[in-house]
Amino acid sequence: MDFDAEEDRDGIRWSWNVWPSSRLEATRLVVPVGCMYTPLKENMPLVYYEPVACKGSCRSVLNPFCAIDVKAKLWICPFCLQRNQFPPSYADISETNLPAELIPNYTTIEYVISRNQPLLPPVFLFAIDTCLIASELEELKANIIKTLSLLPENSVVGLITFGKTVQVYELAFEECPKSYVFSGTKDVTSKQLQDQLKLGAARNPQNPNTPGNRFLMPLQDVEFTLESIVEELQPDPNPVKSDKRPLRATGVAMSVGIGLLENSFPNSGARLMVFTGGAVTHGPGQIASDDLREPLRGHSDLTKEKAKHTKKAQKFYGELAARAVKSGHTVDILCCSLDQCGYYEMQEVSKRTGGLVVMADSFDDPAFGMFKQTLAKLFQKDDKGALPMAFNATIEVQTTRELKVCGAIGHCASLGKKSSSVAEMEIGMGNTCAWKLPCVDPQLTLALYFEIVNQHANPIPPGQKGLVQFLTTYQSPTGQRILRVTTVARGWADPAAGNQGISVGFDQETAAVLMARIAVFKAETEEAFDILRWLDRMLIRLVAKFAEYRKDDPSSFRLSPNFSIYPQFMFHLRRSHFLQAFNNSPDETAFFRYMLNRENVGNSLIMIQPTLEAYSFSGPPEPVLLASTSIAPDRILLLDTYFRVVIWFGDTIANWRKAGYAEDPKHENFRNLLAAPKDDAQAVLKKRIPLPRYIECDQGSSQARFLLATIDPVVTHTSMNLMAASGEVIRTDDVSLKVFMDHLKKLAVQGT
Repeated sequence: MDFDAEEDRDGIRWSWNVWPSSRLEATRLVVPVGCMYTPLKENMPLVYYEPVACKGSCRSVLNPFCAIDVKAKLWICPFCLQRNQFPPSYADISETNLPAELIPNYTTIEYVISRNQPLLPPVFLFAIDTCLIASELEELKANIIKTLSLLPENSVVGLITFGKTVQVYELAFEECPKSYVFSGTKDVTSKQLQDQLKLGAARNPQNPNTPGNRFLMPLQDVEFTLESIVEELQPDPNPVKSDKRPLRATGVAMSVGIGLLENSFPNSGARLMVFTGGAVTHGPGQIASDDLREPLRGHSDLTKEKAKHTKKAQKFYGELAARAVKSGHTVDILCCSLDQCGYYEMQEVSKRTGGLVVMADSFDDPAFGMFKQTLAKLFQKDDKGALPMAFNATIEVQTTRELKVCGAIGHCASLGKKSSSVAEMEIGMGNTCAWKLPCVDPQLTLALYFEIVNQHANPIPPGQKGLVQFLTTYQSPTGQRILRVTTVARGWADPAAGNQGISVGFDQETAAVLMARIAVFKAETEEAFDILRWLDRMLIRLVAKFAEYRKDDPSSFRLSPNFSIYPQFMFHLRRSHFLQAFNNSPDETAFFRYMLNRENVGNSLIMIQPTLEAYSFSGPPEPVLLASTSIAPDRILLLDTYFRVVIWFGDTIANWRKAGYAEDPKHENFRNLLAAPKDDAQAVLKKRIPLPRYIECDQGSSQARFLLATIDPVVTHTSMNLMAASGEVIRTDDVSLKVFMDHLKKLAVQGT
């Protein structure tokens, strides 16, 4: 089965592509029936007429799996079996003249709905941290001014700055910069903001020039005014002593921004973009005091509950997230600091609204420009001249009676909608069949989990298929309302065929990502050790069921190609930043988990098991094992962990480079060898948002640790016969993949 072709056609991949026919069989599979669904997968067919919906309780949409009677002009809904009449516009329907939604290849189709309504403008509200040193602030200002030139012409924009206080700028006042100042010590409710700024009733989003909307204005009317204000911004005037941190009221700024948007543009696409350069030290949402003698919380402080600000801050940001989700707005958090900014506490805001998160060292990075390039790529228009994003989306799932939806894990918020498709068992955000996604981009992918509810005593007729329909409604960058309908069908396994009948449809890559998301979801409330034990138990049960072996004989253990790489994924997942917090701050751990919960299967697998390529004079570049045996002094290695792109030079190559051989015309091949991994690294960087960190290092240097900490430690300092070992000796207590697999085989064949 071609899993990639299915993903290209429908933006979906399933863990099991042949479904178990009963609840009993499903529980024996260990890995849940689930899918990775990308709601904004690009290049889907688009039609300009209203969808035909079932008149029954399910409200599903006409699709290629419906039974139709072209003579009687009827169609039967496969979800509730309701008989429906075709509308008059389908009077000419025939076997050879079918509408697009009934063509077998069009299992995903988009409808432009509400075509006669005014187009909704995208709204961008910038919140700028002024507690920055002058050079950092100047670079940030330059990038924001450049961003304004990349926004669509119909955009609506606004500006907030924050330090010890929060300032909201009135863009309609052109004579000089005019702002309203709020104290950073206490929160401002939506009602208070409405009264103090005289916003009046909620604005009509189709007409941002209505009286009172002086703070969010059309870009084409206020571009010069806004650029002038940004250019004149100065660092926060509040003096900072050498033993103090700047007073930074990021929480209040975020609250004011959300309040301004929910009063002005409710249920319309909007982004609050928060640019911050340090920890929140002032007012609601603070993570530390301004005293530098108080260190920022670490993982040990969180475990021992010594982080006195954390719980209160998490509650505050959770309330902000709920407000933003209710209005359909997203919050982007762009942190540029060598220390933590407080993303661990803020994470609910970005997770539930689907906002972009960037964690870089500096706004002013002339060598690489990670922040600058990420911001430019976010607003880089596609081939059609539109921004690659959508706003204020909802996704609803409809299933046939044999299965129900357990929940979703990803960047979304539950809408609490009940239906006959909702399962009793919950995985992730469950007990609903609909979720809100305030912002969606072509990479954002949801993990959805399902439960087979058909009873073993009620066999499914041969040839019958199970159906799932995804209904995604969103606001496009041009302001149109779009409905995307994806309907997928999968066959039921024949119980008489045993494991063979269902194992042929196992997608081990998707299964690994689905299990990784469950593990990360559990990590929010459970200890890492318990999660590792759970992953081990699930893996042992899975391979014990589907492997071929003789009882109590590990040497006879064999896995089919469909399952052979899955244990390897679990080995690397156990060692990953998602479950191992060692040497990472709480902000970094939260960011890594955030990224895993938003990317598609391919990118998620790179995070779980990074890729390694070798460059040498022996031949063209080639993928090599992610193991210490791949390290050699006459090689260049390119490591892609998704978060970092590392170019590693072996000792021999590094010495030749330092000797200047690359500049010698006689050594053109060596010059090309040095250039090849850099060119490939740039190709990787161009595809990623946010950009990974780019690192070049030599064998034995301090930054070589990024490679050594990632690879499989085949040879360690405790290994026997070190002199005969190939590759690098890794000083670690971690077990190698070989030891891991030997133990797995031993436990699997025990048959207990």
